[in-house]
Amino acid sequence: MLLKTFGWSFVITVVGLVVAVIYDGWTALGIVAILSVLEISLSFDNAVINAGILKKMNAFWQKIFLTIGVIIAVFGMRLIFPVVIVAISAKINPVEAVKLAFNEKEHYQQLVTDAHPSIAAFGGMFLMMIFLDFIFEDRDIQWLRWIERPLAKLGKVDMLSVCIALVVLLISSFTFAAHAHQHGGAHADKAQTVLIAGIAGLITYLVVGGLSGFFENRLEEEEEREQEAEEAAKKSGSNVAAVVLAGKAAFFMFLYLEVLDASFSFDGVIGAFAITNDIVLMALGLGIGAMYVRSLTVYLVRQGTLDDYVYLEHGAHYAIGALSVILLITIQYEINEVITGLVGVVLIAWSFWSSVRRNKRIEAEGGADPSEKTEAVSGV
Repeated sequence: MLLKTFGWSFVITVVGLVVAVIYDGWTALGIVAILSVLEISLSFDNAVINAGILKKMNAFWQKIFLTIGVIIAVFGMRLIFPVVIVAISAKINPVEAVKLAFNEKEHYQQLVTDAHPSIAAFGGMFLMMIFLDFIFEDRDIQWLRWIERPLAKLGKVDMLSVCIALVVLLISSFTFAAHAHQHGGAHADKAQTVLIAGIAGLITYLVVGGLSGFFENRLEEEEEREQEAEEAAKKSGSNVAAVVLAGKAAFFMFLYLEVLDASFSFDGVIGAFAITNDIVLMALGLGIGAMYVRSLTVYLVRQGTLDDYVYLEHGAHYAIGALSVILLITIQYEINEVITGLVGVVLIAWSFWSSVRRNKRIEAEGGADPSEKTEAVSGV
């Protein structure tokens, strides 16, 4: 099972390290290895969130996620994305941006650093919406009940998450963005840039998330109709047509996963410049890490880990909320990538430990969580 799921990740690792040695010697191999570890540590919470979505998709779309999705992640976000950002921020054509990336690496790094406020605002808003929509939803299983119960009640207010996200964006644009960090330690007023980028991230979430949710609901409705039709067909002996919306639903969920991955990759791409400004080594290292994150996602789905350790998804969403805040803070202040990675690891480890304790308690009580029993009886 392990080799089957992570086999391609091992192959890509070997190929990537060999290419690094051929490209720039043994030093390049070390840089690529460090970048791979950086990407995995920063994106573990991404794997948990992705697994919660991917488990709703069939084996075909899981393979698409591991093949086409990896191509998009590696070449799209780790190679093309920084070039596009430089082209837009510096107002030059993409060909010139590519030339800068290969021939004027210091200047290229400077342009990417100067574009960080807009990148952080876009990604921060997208991730914050994911966290807010999760925390305001009324769930049968709650981890930190003293927080999640009152927030679930507040979540009944329409568009509350959007309002909070916009308030946070406004505060960020008039505080952090007013003294945005730039290359060389300088500061600049990026309030307008941050506002526009943040609103773009919010709109992207609403459009992509809304479409994926719409088609997912349609799929569930069609599956219910199909089950009813199958039961009727068994009685009558006739054939039943397959659900035709599965493809659309899976496609938009796949699209949502890719946008989600893009938002998670922002801090990794920016953080990679602290290690190297060589775009080839960056793509190799972050690409290897992205492959492992995707393999881990599929592994979690196939092992049913999220069903066994029910608080993992909660911990990952709290890590997303922390990452969104960190991204907004980095508009003005530099925060070490080690801190960013540790926050996510600690929250997920805590949620895993809580899940293990819950499972032991359920086993001791004869198969039912006593706290959840109390809630059911009291009607809370």
